Amino acid sequence: MGSMLRMNRLLSSIVESCNCIIDPQLPADDLLMKYQYISDFFIALAYFSIPVELIYFVKKSAVFPYRWVLVQFGAFIVLCGATHLINLWTFNMHTRNVAIVMTTAKVLTALVSCITALLLVHIIPDLLSVKTRELFLKKKAAQLDREMGIIRTQEETGRHVRMLTHEIRSTLDRHTILKTTLVELGKMLALEECALWMPTRTGLELQLSYTLRHQNPVGLTVPIQLPVINQVFGTNRVVQISPNSPVARLRPAGKYMPGEVVAVRVPLLHLSNFQINDWPELSTKRYALMVLMLPSDSARQWHVHELELVEVVADQVAVALSHAAILEESMRARDLLMEQNVALDLARREAEMAVRARNDFLAVMNHEMRTPMHAIIALSSLLQETDLTPEQRLMVETILKSSNLLATLINDVLDLSRLEDGSLQLDIDTFNLPALFREVLSLIKPIASVKKLFVTLSLSSDLPEYVIGDEKRLMQILLNIVGNAVKFSKEGSVSISAFVAKSDSLRDPRAPEFFAVPSENHFYLRVQVKDTGIGINPQDIPNLFSKFTQSQALATTNAGGTGLGLAICKRFVNLMEGHIWVESEGLGKGSTAIFIAKLGIPGCANESKLPFMAKLTANHMQVTFQGLKVLVMDDNGVSRMVTKGLLTHLGCDVTTVGSRDECLRVITQEHKVVFMDVSMAGIDCYEVAVVIHERFGKRHGRPLIVALTGNTDRVTKENCMRVGMDGVILKPVSVDKMRSVLSELLEHGVVLESS
Repeated sequence: MGSMLRMNRLLSSIVESCNCIIDPQLPADDLLMKYQYISDFFIALAYFSIPVELIYFVKKSAVFPYRWVLVQFGAFIVLCGATHLINLWTFNMHTRNVAIVMTTAKVLTALVSCITALLLVHIIPDLLSVKTRELFLKKKAAQLDREMGIIRTQEETGRHVRMLTHEIRSTLDRHTILKTTLVELGKMLALEECALWMPTRTGLELQLSYTLRHQNPVGLTVPIQLPVINQVFGTNRVVQISPNSPVARLRPAGKYMPGEVVAVRVPLLHLSNFQINDWPELSTKRYALMVLMLPSDSARQWHVHELELVEVVADQVAVALSHAAILEESMRARDLLMEQNVALDLARREAEMAVRARNDFLAVMNHEMRTPMHAIIALSSLLQETDLTPEQRLMVETILKSSNLLATLINDVLDLSRLEDGSLQLDIDTFNLPALFREVLSLIKPIASVKKLFVTLSLSSDLPEYVIGDEKRLMQILLNIVGNAVKFSKEGSVSISAFVAKSDSLRDPRAPEFFAVPSENHFYLRVQVKDTGIGINPQDIPNLFSKFTQSQALATTNAGGTGLGLAICKRFVNLMEGHIWVESEGLGKGSTAIFIAKLGIPGCANESKLPFMAKLTANHMQVTFQGLKVLVMDDNGVSRMVTKGLLTHLGCDVTTVGSRDECLRVITQEHKVVFMDVSMAGIDCYEVAVVIHERFGKRHGRPLIVALTGNTDRVTKENCMRVGMDGVILKPVSVDKMRSVLSELLEHGVVLESS
């Protein structure tokens, strides 16, 4: 009742404030109109307050996309409020103006409300799509949260993997790697047991090799063809297996249910050429088996990130094991290589000792063979210059020819030995090329005339007069080839032709490895020696340049083989960067020997560049040396007597000594020439030469020192030149050779090696 009184007083005050007069004599039904009147007032008040709140919301919102819609909606609400407010004056009699205002407000309200309703048809789907995007974003946020959780799990797993990998890679011992893997996995995953099964040597079983808790003895074996093992080996993922499988029964039986067990394969290095200690030699891909067991007293299960960790660790263990295997094999290979190096070093030392022994043997044999040859040739040449009957002279000449042939064979054997060990080098100097050919011709003609062979020499006009090369070796090649042509020809002729090889004649299809490159500083000499002899079977030609070969045709004619001549010629030609070959159309059709040699072209063909022995003239052969005081030092009595006989025959006044002290005691300035055997046993002849230089000082006041030697090596000649000797003569020595040496020595004060 009190509330009704308060409501009446409130309405009265509102009516008074609106200046509205309500007839007090209204019937009781008019009370409803009063309430409508009051309601319209509050509705209008509410309508007017809502736009204010919307305006405030629009002002505060920076992202709302429908501000103009809110403005329109605000206008609609204001108009509705105005309609309800104007309606207060319609409860009583009202003027026409009030009716017009009321009608206008309602028309505007209807218009704005229709427009707003039409706009809402388009706005509501947008608002719904915003809601959809909001739900999508919420789902995305939840998915990102899950992915972040996975990433954090992966980071944690990666951290564990890095830690475990560091532990595994800290050693390259495979036993340490495997044991460390089991221990670290046991700590990281809180395992009850972790075991590793390795394949046996036969590859038919898996053997328990490592365990974490040592609850089972190492050495248990299971067949490798078990279904559970094939299942694990068939995939590179972790496989959950039964706790009762043979490879998982590694813990004692208890009252608790066994924990979950997983297994993963561990790839082993693909081995094909070596074994690693007790590992099998693997010709196909093989695996070890790693078994991991969760504790039995818990309901724990394997998580995805844990399984991924196990897979990664298995791969890392495989890599570490491969590195360890490679290291072990490398160490084994290193030890084997060291053993081989020791064996090779021993073999090298033995080979060097053998080479030194061979060289020493050759040097001794060279000296020992040349010494008697020196006596035979020297005495025979002395005997040849005495009054002999024709029969005696023929025998002496035969002795000289045979001795010279034997000396040539000795030279060939020594040269071949030096060629094979690579110690032979060419003696490069300037010489007269046409004179060399003429000298070969003069040496061959007497032999050819005996067999009634006609020998011709044809030299091309474009051949240079002076060239740079090894005159001695080139002459030896020519003498061998021309000598063979004369030797194997019974009748007919032998022709020698020489010319500068053109580019089209430098290629030989039988020797594709020979490649000539002409230049301005050198040229290629082509020499052809053609004979009308017995000829050669084409199939025998490749064997001609082998040592001591003999073709069937040569054997049937009793002509003898080619000995060492062509074999040495081929090596000499190779040293001269050339090529040698033989052509023949068959037996009875003769043959042609051809060789190409590389020779240099001197800058200016100067006579001072020519070897002194090449300039000897014929009148030297008749020179005598009456009263020339000569000292001969040789420890061999026969050789000393022979050398003295040669010099005495030439008119020299000869003094002979057999030792160093005796030589230094008797030598005086009256001695003009000293012949010294540098191969004397126990005597350093080089020291004697040095003492003579020191004693007599200037060259014009000291004797000329000439070495007599049986050694053909370059070292002997260099040693002689080093201590100041004035010449080197190779044994054996004939009267003509000694006469030439003395003439050259007295004329020029020096003599080059004379053979």
